[in-house]
Amino acid sequence: MDNKKNDRYQQKSTDEKDAQLGQERKRNTGEDRKLTDDNGVKVSNSETSLRAGRRGPLLYDDFHFYRKQTHFNRERIPEKVVHARGFGVYGEFETYKSLKHLTKAHFLQEAGQKTPVFTRFSTFQGSKGSKDTAVDIRGFAVKFYTEEGNYDSLSLQFPVFIVSDAMKFMDVVHAAKPNPATDVPQATTAHDNFWDYVANNQESAHMIMWLMSMRGRPRSWRMMAGWPINTFRFVNEQGKSTFVRFKWQPKLGVHSLLLDEANLIGGVDPDFHRNDMIEAITKGIYPEYELGVQLIEEEDEFNYDFDILDDTKFWPEEVVPVQTIGKMTLNRLVDNFFAEEEQAAFDPSSLVPGIDVTNDPVLQGRAFAYRDTELYRQNTANINDIPVNRPINQRNDNLRNGYQKHPIDVDSVHYHKNSLAENTPKEASEEEGGYANYPEKVEGQKTREVPSDSFEDYFSQPRMFWNSLTSVEKKDLLETLTFHLQKVKSESVREQNVNMWVNVDKELATKLADNLGVAHPTGTHVSVTDRSEAISLANSPQSASTKKLAVLIGDEFNEEEVERTLSYLKQQGVFVHVISDQLGEVKGSNGSVLQVTDTFLTTHPTLFDSLYVVGGTSNEQQKFDDQIIEFVNNQYKYFKPIGVATTGEKYVAASSQDSVPGVVFAEESNNFAEGFADAVAQARFWERK
Repeated sequence: MDNKKNDRYQQKSTDEKDAQLGQERKRNTGEDRKLTDDNGVKVSNSETSLRAGRRGPLLYDDFHFYRKQTHFNRERIPEKVVHARGFGVYGEFETYKSLKHLTKAHFLQEAGQKTPVFTRFSTFQGSKGSKDTAVDIRGFAVKFYTEEGNYDSLSLQFPVFIVSDAMKFMDVVHAAKPNPATDVPQATTAHDNFWDYVANNQESAHMIMWLMSMRGRPRSWRMMAGWPINTFRFVNEQGKSTFVRFKWQPKLGVHSLLLDEANLIGGVDPDFHRNDMIEAITKGIYPEYELGVQLIEEEDEFNYDFDILDDTKFWPEEVVPVQTIGKMTLNRLVDNFFAEEEQAAFDPSSLVPGIDVTNDPVLQGRAFAYRDTELYRQNTANINDIPVNRPINQRNDNLRNGYQKHPIDVDSVHYHKNSLAENTPKEASEEEGGYANYPEKVEGQKTREVPSDSFEDYFSQPRMFWNSLTSVEKKDLLETLTFHLQKVKSESVREQNVNMWVNVDKELATKLADNLGVAHPTGTHVSVTDRSEAISLANSPQSASTKKLAVLIGDEFNEEEVERTLSYLKQQGVFVHVISDQLGEVKGSNGSVLQVTDTFLTTHPTLFDSLYVVGGTSNEQQKFDDQIIEFVNNQYKYFKPIGVATTGEKYVAASSQDSVPGVVFAEESNNFAEGFADAVAQARFWERK
């Protein structure tokens, strides 16, 4: 027998999960398919019900109607309490280097190992029918289908959490959700209950700063970082433990929407992030994220000015560097949203040998809560029989029965220990891959004390966050706080918040007080001067790749100029959308054509990262011109790049041609396409007046 085939760390095909799912795929349409009911009986009429006489009542014996309607009545399952609105895609994770010295986790053993994954992005507050672009906490959950079973990594787009103990999770969710009396507002924290909670539970201040910053409004899931927030352990074959936190970093960098843009897009295209992900994968420009780890040795647990078990604190990257260990590529959409995305279940306690929990108080609670909520939602303990949740490795257990049981277990023995089946399935030793918890020494009296005094230091890291922002980012954070708190009706709650934020920055709180119509704070901010380069988005990589360009164009355009420009931009990976007043084709001055992809009626300027103003002729010229000017004004307002063709100068005011940042004119440049592509990559021109 080939020993290599028995190596439990042997790499398998990254298509294994797809092949497993292929056994579950079913096609109902086709020339050779006849309509049946769920019992397999062919249906001759699925349009009109059986009745007594032409105008008579429906008959009770119309079992085809009964089956059809009762199944429809049960097509929904309870949505998730939080993270209800989500979108999932498949992909693969490739390990860059061996981590054998740190962990015995199978998928991290060898450089080049590839593991199938399923990744779900979600918003925290809103219902399934809410908008993608809400100012919100976002989930970034990854299910690794490893040789040793499923490993779930559940991230947020921030490195910190809003509570330091799972006991308070119910309270913060209640506070963030719509008012229980009116059930409004939807998918926003701009209301009294939430900000009353924040002011009276001030460990939340740090995460609120991240939420109210630009990171709370990602431009795309493809441009959003992810942190699992909790502290875990790596455990290697020798039993050595290392504390670890993880980080997902998008290859495109981290980029955001402005507050006004996010609000507008939520109405114009509530599926903005979904459509963005679909477009990228459909075009074969697959989203990529590198996985990094921050490591702290067991003996160094208490050597920092933050408690490593406190999830309201992050590990500054200048203090605990991030080491990149692999890359995830998302390359395949689901076949059926409900069967795969909606039924996907993630659980922080879905661990594999080599990764273990710590005494992190939030992680301890999450390890219970996630499984329990799925038991309720899906009304079954057989969650991992659902194809999207099913591990790719062999499962042998004594679990039986329950709702939605699909496998037919043929064993007559289903208990442990036994003699009738020679005590099989047998327990696996740790050497054979059996999961063994790290033997951490535990002693002490029962207590409800916080784990350390630093858990109650609520403002040192928020002050560091503030110190790390650029002036543009600080202005944006103030505006976002103002927007949310101006919607709070209670003057007392507004004033309590001002008196809390003074601990972060006196000037911030004073300006906020003026905006909210309350008294200035009397305190001052904590004495912290530290800053972190990793916090500011100004340090994020920039690229023109996958940025959305709106080409505003009519007939009689300059073919040579436009085709050269668009060809170069496409080479840079820009997603080009051709917009005019009608669908069909626009014709150039020499007869060549461009296919229109969107119209002024069906799209909106906020949906695009940049603008190429070509202009041209139209049957309704004045309306056509007005719509182009509306696009130009919108893009200019939001500091976005604008490229102006020689035929498009009339749409941009002459005074704007005097070296306006981010406005590039073909008339003034011999390398217009290159210069405009550079502007598209830069994305925002904050110095613009």
